[in-house]
Amino acid sequence: MKKITVLGATGSIGVNTLDVLARQQANEWQVYALTAFGQVAKLAEQCLAHRPAYAWVGSAEKAQELTQLLRSQGSKTEVLHSPADLCRLCDAPEVDAVMAAIVGAAGLPPSLAAAQAGKRLLLANKEALVVGGDLFMQAVRDNGAQLLPIDSEHSAIFQSLPDDPARWQTDVEKIILTASGGPFRQRNPKTLGQVTPEEAVAHPNWVMGRKISVDSATMMNKALEVIEAHYLFGFAPEQIEVIIHPQSVIHSMVQYRDTSVVAQLGTPDMRVPIALGLSWPGRTSSGAAPLDFKALQAMSFEEADALRFPGLQLAWAALRGEAGSTCVLNAANEVAVDAFLKRQLPFDQIYRVNAATLGGLQPGRISHIEDLLALDQEARAFALGQIAAAVTQAA
Repeated sequence: MKKITVLGATGSIGVNTLDVLARQQANEWQVYALTAFGQVAKLAEQCLAHRPAYAWVGSAEKAQELTQLLRSQGSKTEVLHSPADLCRLCDAPEVDAVMAAIVGAAGLPPSLAAAQAGKRLLLANKEALVVGGDLFMQAVRDNGAQLLPIDSEHSAIFQSLPDDPARWQTDVEKIILTASGGPFRQRNPKTLGQVTPEEAVAHPNWVMGRKISVDSATMMNKALEVIEAHYLFGFAPEQIEVIIHPQSVIHSMVQYRDTSVVAQLGTPDMRVPIALGLSWPGRTSSGAAPLDFKALQAMSFEEADALRFPGLQLAWAALRGEAGSTCVLNAANEVAVDAFLKRQLPFDQIYRVNAATLGGLQPGRISHIEDLLALDQEARAFALGQIAAAVTQAA
């Protein structure tokens, strides 16, 4: 029986992961640990249903609350709360796989712990690669970890590439990431400053968390995915293209040197890439509805409008910048999105904060993960300064 730790169990990826696990054959997977930052009641329900040995929450107070809930129901799940404990739940000898679904740069330390322990790492946290970059990938290679992408786009690229990675550079011309265009694909760019958080999180195709939904609306999620694809697959920035595909049927494509294009299609359901990550190199039931070609009216494609989605171009700027530039961009975006969701920053100012931070902060020498974490904090402080200046100017 294989054991898995699910990081971010109460988020959309975590919930879908547990749904797929529940569909597996008996004795195939056992949940070793479930983690959540603060959704205690929901995590308690998951612990009672899946009976992990451990659960983790983000504070001592939340841990006490969760312990009381579990003990009142007769659960023996041990509750932990320290950052060190979170990493130990990923590199424990008993653990075979880790689903890394914590949103943001906070997911880097436990994901890195899993990589350094040589685990099967199901990576749904794109920021771990965006922040960790070459250092993260070196840890994967040095320790024999098995890194499988869970983002639907990167899972699609993974499935469309040659089985032999040695052929990726010789056979492939470019990779093409598709994007739905989010809720503002056809909105007048001049009105984007009036966008509310409620409008921004209303994605037309996917059910996601609030931060990721805002990233989809700005297309910063696609910028981060460009960076992730670069580190995952080793393609140069100019070999990575983004095209808008509103129907979200084609999840991404690979164009080969003979101009052939191989694509992965399916319904927009995250259980599909999750099931592949759990069962690879085999296939198993995901619970997703099959694609009905007879019901498809059309599949269309559009160029991403630079006026409506200026943040997308920051991906290539960061990749061509100094080491650590992608970490700076991610930190700025997390701070700017948080400010927007708190109604402290207009929607169209997210790009300006990101661009100003990327252009105004010069990364120093990056040799260790501690350097990246320090740079992350420096970039957040810089971005907060940009937000304060924008608020003052608006007043």
